[in-house]
Amino acid sequence: MAHVEVQVTEAAGEEAGQSPRRSSRLASLERILGLLVEIPAAILVVAEIVILFAGVIARYVVHRPLIWSDELASILFLWLAMLGAAVAFRRSEHMRMTAIVASARPAMRAWLDLVGVSAALAFLTMIVWPAYDYAYEESFITTPALQISNMWRAVALPVGICLMAAFALLRLLRAADYRAVLAAVVTVAVVVGLFWLAQPYLRPLGNLNLVIFFVGVAGFCVFAGVPIAFGFGLAIFGYLALTTHTPVMVLVGRMDEGMSHLILLSVPLFVFLGLLIEMTGMAQAMVAFLASLLGHVRGGLHYVLVGAMYLVSGISGAKAADMAAVAPVLFPEMKQRGAKPGDLVALLAATGAQTETIPPSLVLITIGSVTGVSIAALFTGGLLPGVVLAITLCMLVWWRYRHEDMSHVRRATASEIGKTFVVALPALALPFVIRYAVVEGIATATEVSTIGIVYGALVGLIIYRRFDWQRLFPMLVETAALSGAILLIIGTATGMAWGLTQSGFSRSLASAMTGLPGGAATFIAVSILAFTILGSVLEGIPAIVLFGPLLFPIARAVGVHEVHYAMVIILAMGIGLFAPPFGVGYYAACAIGRVDPAAGVRPIWGYLLALMMGLIVVAVFPWISIGFL
Repeated sequence: MAHVEVQVTEAAGEEAGQSPRRSSRLASLERILGLLVEIPAAILVVAEIVILFAGVIARYVVHRPLIWSDELASILFLWLAMLGAAVAFRRSEHMRMTAIVASARPAMRAWLDLVGVSAALAFLTMIVWPAYDYAYEESFITTPALQISNMWRAVALPVGICLMAAFALLRLLRAADYRAVLAAVVTVAVVVGLFWLAQPYLRPLGNLNLVIFFVGVAGFCVFAGVPIAFGFGLAIFGYLALTTHTPVMVLVGRMDEGMSHLILLSVPLFVFLGLLIEMTGMAQAMVAFLASLLGHVRGGLHYVLVGAMYLVSGISGAKAADMAAVAPVLFPEMKQRGAKPGDLVALLAATGAQTETIPPSLVLITIGSVTGVSIAALFTGGLLPGVVLAITLCMLVWWRYRHEDMSHVRRATASEIGKTFVVALPALALPFVIRYAVVEGIATATEVSTIGIVYGALVGLIIYRRFDWQRLFPMLVETAALSGAILLIIGTATGMAWGLTQSGFSRSLASAMTGLPGGAATFIAVSILAFTILGSVLEGIPAIVLFGPLLFPIARAVGVHEVHYAMVIILAMGIGLFAPPFGVGYYAACAIGRVDPAAGVRPIWGYLLALMMGLIVVAVFPWISIGFL
């Protein structure tokens, strides 16, 4: 594969006047630099698992807590986030909104991709010196447990920024059309220069700058295909540098604060756990058991898909990992029975939205980290809303498949069901093991993922005897890359949220939403509409980081229980996230199911309507969310 890439790059280089040797050297340099980043990133994932699991054993088994474990995990976590972000940049895996870019002509699409890289490089270039200053300031702080300089942690920021800038530069140098590269770089430079020259005119505008930068700049970047993290970064950097007297180093501090919250360490660990259950065959065993129960009824495998996503979501916490675990197991059999690919991917996307509240959802963990709501309460409150939406989806499945011909499908015997249940039992037990560990205080919400990882590895090795050691390193790198992409968004979005708060916007928003006629009911209705739109544009995590700290205090002020409010806005964002044409989750489902996105557009609207009906039920009856707290 690498040989093919080099040949393609050389051919492109010849067309653009590059020497094949130079193009090959750039490709080799990028590959070597990528490996030098991927190896320590993979090692850091393993190190975090070992440190946190050792902390659980020391506290719960040996009764001698490791006072330094959380501190060391926090230091390594920032390194994992920044190296993972660099890996994601090299692999073009930073989240971006591509709906408009994808509809452009090939030449325009290629140019917009180069503009996205150039814009990211511009942000990285502008932030690298403040990041260095921040790391230097942190050198005067000594960590309480390990008694070492905090610079060892903070220096991860400038190092990661420099690595991402290096990958951006290499990508521009390797591009086939140097004229397009020059045009993209000049375009970004001109826009940045114009904003810089407009500085004297921007400062007197006051809070109107919030609209210019946080709506105009951020929105334009997102729709132009600039990775979301860098679009947010450019918006908040421009706002602070051009309209306030705040040192830009403060932005780096807010990014550090947003990315370093220890509860977010569960993000990479749950991502890895999702990949692990797919690799060890645990997901396949669960799906096989559900298929033996329902495979013979009309629309049976569609019910299995809904149930399997509910179960798997209680393990991985990451929607992409959930869909990747279930779709390859179910789709071939469903297609063989005559199901249309478009309907399959539509239901897969709908179940992705349905299961957003199932613990340990990354969105739940993010809400807990940025709003202070109890993670345990969110985990408890998220179970029933998912069931309600599953029921509304199943009602639509029943209606659509009530006339399906099942004469050719053999019903599984009781003994066959029993055998698949015995095989699936260790896998089915995993969600309950995770929940029991949190509720009984054996492990924190951060640590519990390590229990799941150790359990999954042992079950894969001893019971299912499926553990592909060759896939381990790619899984660790994939974990680091996805986590880095998520955490960098959280970091820059935290900076934007801080800017909104400091400007007084939060007070204005609070007074406006508190004064809405109709009280709590109107507030929830407006929140559903707003977060459905936000979910389709921003995805759940950045939307939560931006608006969670502002809206949760308002929810409390108008009398809405914070756990109930969390469930409502998570489900609303999930519907937006998986709704075409803008929902990124829908395209992820299509990629995982290997189905053309156009095929699922018509059937998904019925499923989205069913989800919206379920969301209204959850919103109207708070007991569904808080009845078991």
